[in-house]
Amino acid sequence: MVKRIGVLAVAGLLITNLYGCILLAGAAGGAGTAVWIGDKLSDQVNVSYDRAINATRSALRSMKIEITKESKGTDVAQFLAKYSDGKQIWIDIRPITENSSKVDVRVGRLSPDKAAADKIMKQIKRYL
Repeated sequence: MVKRIGVLAVAGLLITNLYGCILLAGAAGGAGTAVWIGDKLSDQVNVSYDRAINATRSALRSMKIEITKESKGTDVAQFLAKYSDGKQIWIDIRPITENSSKVDVRVGRLSPDKAAADKIMKQIKRYL
């Protein structure tokens, strides 16, 4: 009996832990909150792939950031850019559904600049 209660308690904790992670991920995605993952800032936006690409291009131009390379495939669009001080910027855009896309922003090669990435992400969102 004690063994059965222990197993049920552990199972309950595991299910609660998993359920909590799913809720947290759902809340973050639904709220449109950018999340720092690894060395980049990621966010899911509720616009089409092409609209996210156009917003990114407009945002970089409005910030007077030089786009050094731009490529677009069916599964990812990539922007390479740089600030006037030479700091590198990488932006990847991936389609998720017909009306949603994932935007990843990384600024800086060796030590990522979170503040700069956040500033660029906010500017992209202004053009969505």
